[in-house]
Amino acid sequence: MKTIFNHTPIAYVLACLLMQAHSLLAQTESPSPTITNMKLIGIGHSAILDTYLSQEHYSGAELRFTDHTTRQTDNRQWSTQLVHQVYISSTTPRSDDNTFLAGMYSFGYSRHRKLVNIDNRFTLKAGLTAEADAGFLYSTVGGNNPAQARLALNIAPTAVATYSFPLLKHTWQLRYELAAPILGLMFTPNFGQSYYEIFSRGDYDNNIRLAHPFNSPSLRHMLTIEIPIRKTTLTLGYLGDYQQADVNMIKYHNYSHMLVVGIVRRFKIKDIRP
Repeated sequence: MKTIFNHTPIAYVLACLLMQAHSLLAQTESPSPTITNMKLIGIGHSAILDTYLSQEHYSGAELRFTDHTTRQTDNRQWSTQLVHQVYISSTTPRSDDNTFLAGMYSFGYSRHRKLVNIDNRFTLKAGLTAEADAGFLYSTVGGNNPAQARLALNIAPTAVATYSFPLLKHTWQLRYELAAPILGLMFTPNFGQSYYEIFSRGDYDNNIRLAHPFNSPSLRHMLTIEIPIRKTTLTLGYLGDYQQADVNMIKYHNYSHMLVVGIVRRFKIKDIRP
């Protein structure tokens, strides 16, 4: 027993040193990630066709809010991106005797791998995005089927390129992002089928369809430039969102062209360790 007690202080000191070394090693291997958050307001033009509700083409104004967050650790090749989008639009046909009111919420989760990095000035990343969409299209004229639901899940290859350059004693950045769905599921009624038949009578008629580039070729891309102004970083750019489908004898498209403006924030998450 005497020998054990004599060695206890040494064992305690060694244990403390090992814990401290493990903590320092963990901090070295896992640096704090950098979070880049963009909050954008988009204003632009929307062109809609939905032959379930009308054979006419509609066009008008669209308002969109985008919350765009990227999480990147300096010494790692992979990054995570989260994107929330909400938009509303009001469109009319050439006859101006009806109005389509549309709304949509979209959430995207992306994983990107850095493929090119030239002096931390030009970077190119590519990966996949999983996206869920939920929305509606409503015709103010009414009728037997005055509304159309929008529900979809998609997987899309994505690419992001950034280029940083000095200007006016600050660092500016150009950013281009592209996504094109290749596989997913979408909800749609069949031509002439009412929502009463689907939900009240339970008459299923191929209402959940596989979505792919041959029946729903779509594309979303955005080009922005970051402009440092004192302690604030302003971003300006263009957002193009082209969604379309030809399923169950119903043709649909929603083409959006938008000017976006917003604020960019960058910060690090500090690891809290005991």
